[in-house]
Amino acid sequence: MTLTFAAINAAQPRGKSYKLAGRQGLYLFVAASGTKSWRYKYDFGGRKGC
Repeated sequence: MTLTFAAINAAQPRGKSYKLAGRQGLYLFVAASGTKSWRYKYDFGGRKGC
């Protein structure tokens, strides 16, 4: 799923933090407080990051 501008703006805080998946490891993290941040999931030397 590709994140659209409308989907990013429509993301509202919930009781728990959640993720909106993008492509190739990039996702939007929406915290319970309402803060939105971009995060990247990666693998380096067999260890997963983020």
